[in-house]
Amino acid sequence: MEYRRHEQPGCGGCFLLIFLLLFITGGAPLLFEVLGLIVFVLLFLLLSGIAAFWAFTFYIKRQISAYEKSQTETHNTFVYLLVNILVKIAQIDGKVTRDEVKTIRHFFQYNLHYSQNQLFWVRELIKEALDSKLSIESLLQEFRQKFAYQPRLILLELVYQVLYSNDTVSEAELQFARNIGVYLEISAYDQRSTEAKYQAGYRGAAEPAGEISEAKYYAILGLPPGADFAEIKAAYRKLSMKYHPDKVGHLGKEFKEVAEEKMKEINNAYEYLKGKFNQ
Repeated sequence: MEYRRHEQPGCGGCFLLIFLLLFITGGAPLLFEVLGLIVFVLLFLLLSGIAAFWAFTFYIKRQISAYEKSQTETHNTFVYLLVNILVKIAQIDGKVTRDEVKTIRHFFQYNLHYSQNQLFWVRELIKEALDSKLSIESLLQEFRQKFAYQPRLILLELVYQVLYSNDTVSEAELQFARNIGVYLEISAYDQRSTEAKYQAGYRGAAEPAGEISEAKYYAILGLPPGADFAEIKAAYRKLSMKYHPDKVGHLGKEFKEVAEEKMKEINNAYEYLKGKFNQ
C-alpha cells in the first residue's frame, strides 16, 4: 500500500478565530469596522478591475476607430469581406475551433505584417464575423460587384495561403476554394495556377528537392511540367500583367506587398525556367 502524505490544514478557521478575538477585545463595533473595511477593500478592487477593463476596451475602440479613419473605404471593405470569407471557410465543418481563429489572426500578423493596432481591428472583425448570419454567397457577390479582376485574384491567393497554413488541407476545403474562384469568375487558368503552386509546395516534402523546385516553378506559371519555352514566355507575360502591384495599390500597402511577392515568385519561376532552356 502506497504511503500518502497528510495535507496541511487550511486557514479557514484562522479567520474565524481572528473575528472571535476582535469581538472579545473590542466588541461588536470593532468587528463591524473590520468587516466593513474588508468589504470596502473588496469593493474597491472589484470597481478598479471593472474600471481598468473599461479603460482598456475604450483604448482599443479608439485605436480601431483611428485606424479605420486613416484608411480608404475601399481598403476597409476589402479587409472586412476578406475576414468574413475566411471565417466562413473555417466554418465548413460546422464549427470554428480556437486554432482556426488563431490561424486567421496569425495570417494577418505574419503574412500581411499587421501592426498591433491593425490586429486589434482584425480581432474585432473576426468576432463580428463569427456572429454574422451573412452567407458566403452574399459576401462573394458583394466582393465581385465591388472589386475588379486583380483584387479577386489577390483574394483567391489569400484564401489558399490560409488553407495551406494548416498541416492538412481536406478535399472539401479545396473544393470550397475552387467554388470561390468560380463564383468570383476567376479564369480556369488562374485558378489552376494558384492551386497548383500551393499543392506543389505541399506535396514537395516527399519528393527530391530539385523536382520540388522545378514542379513548383511550372505550377507558379500555371503550366504542366515539360511545357516548352514559348508557353512559358506567354504565361509569364500574362501573369505579369494580372499581378502588377500598381493594379491593387488602392487596396492598401499590405495588399500591394502581396502582389509584389507574387510578382517575385513569377519572376523567379520565369528566370529559372528560362535558364533551363538556355534563353
